[in-house]
Amino acid sequence: MLPSGTKTGKPPVHHPLFARYYARMSVAAETKMGMAAVRDRLLTGLSGRVIEIGAGNGLNFAHYPGPVSEVVAIEPERLLRQLAVTTALRAEVPVDVVPGTAEALPVKSEAFDAAVISLVLCSVRDVRRALGEVRRVLRPGGAVRFFEHGKGGGPAMQFTQRLLDRTVWPPLAGGCHLSRDPVAALRDAGFELGLYRRILMPERGPRLPSSYCVLGAARRPVAEE
Repeated sequence: MLPSGTKTGKPPVHHPLFARYYARMSVAAETKMGMAAVRDRLLTGLSGRVIEIGAGNGLNFAHYPGPVSEVVAIEPERLLRQLAVTTALRAEVPVDVVPGTAEALPVKSEAFDAAVISLVLCSVRDVRRALGEVRRVLRPGGAVRFFEHGKGGGPAMQFTQRLLDRTVWPPLAGGCHLSRDPVAALRDAGFELGLYRRILMPERGPRLPSSYCVLGAARRPVAEE
């Protein structure tokens, strides 16, 4: 396996302070924000070999259904990857956690039946290249499941998202961006979109710049153009 950053010529992803904060926040969000139920909806119905891009601390692992024969979980951030390795030991399906970046996945082409993209497109360095890699490693007709946050709300909120993206948000949040459009990015990358729904996280309470999420499915076309 290649170390993260090898093919892109960029340094490895390393956000130790944000990684610690994310690890604590994400565990709390499982119950307080309903993320556990979102993960169930994200992964239900999957089967075969699955690649998960940006696995974080591995909170999806407990939600993979029995028909999944193997999960290859890619995580570039060292601390989160270490936590994911520990989480994988408790999973009911085989999970192999490996280093790598979304823009240079260290796996063979057309090797997977499905790909899972969960809260990762906001922080990848090159969305177009990352989705090109997802398309490469999926077999024709392979499924994509996605749960992402991005632009949303009215003009004032979208202006705030763009302003934060140009200033303090990416350095504070491990490279995260608030105003990206994951649905448009998937469509532009040549995926066939299935059903998707817009949801707010959290569902109740004040609307935050990071509250506007989308949960859905797509697939790599069977016949490539």
